[in-house]
Amino acid sequence: MPVARKVMSRNLLTVAPDDPLKGVAERMVSRDVGAALVTEGERLVGIVTERDVLRAVARGIDETTRVGDLMTPDPETMEPDESTEHAAVLMLHGGFRHLPIMEGDEVVGMLSIRDLMRVVLEDSAPRGA
Repeated sequence: MPVARKVMSRNLLTVAPDDPLKGVAERMVSRDVGAALVTEGERLVGIVTERDVLRAVARGIDETTRVGDLMTPDPETMEPDESTEHAAVLMLHGGFRHLPIMEGDEVVGMLSIRDLMRVVLEDSAPRGA
């Protein structure tokens, strides 16, 4: 299996803990991403996902809800030269679908479960194709 660097997304959405959740959700939709990295300066402090947004809606989101109120703090991360197989193991055992990729202290990418499925199925075609 390839290393994370070869398949990770570099089109990252970063937000701050104090950003209003509603606005971040709108940005996630417009960028067509399922997760945003939460940073303070250059430091990764959390991740907010579509699942977090859904939970917030179920609890009754309002204009005062901030990203920091529901983000996952200090998310699991991985280095770009680690295998996508290792990423899959982390995601399955951790119960999450987005994995920030760090090179030293810098976020350089994101792997999603969809990225990993592309690796597994890259030589497959849908029925009838």
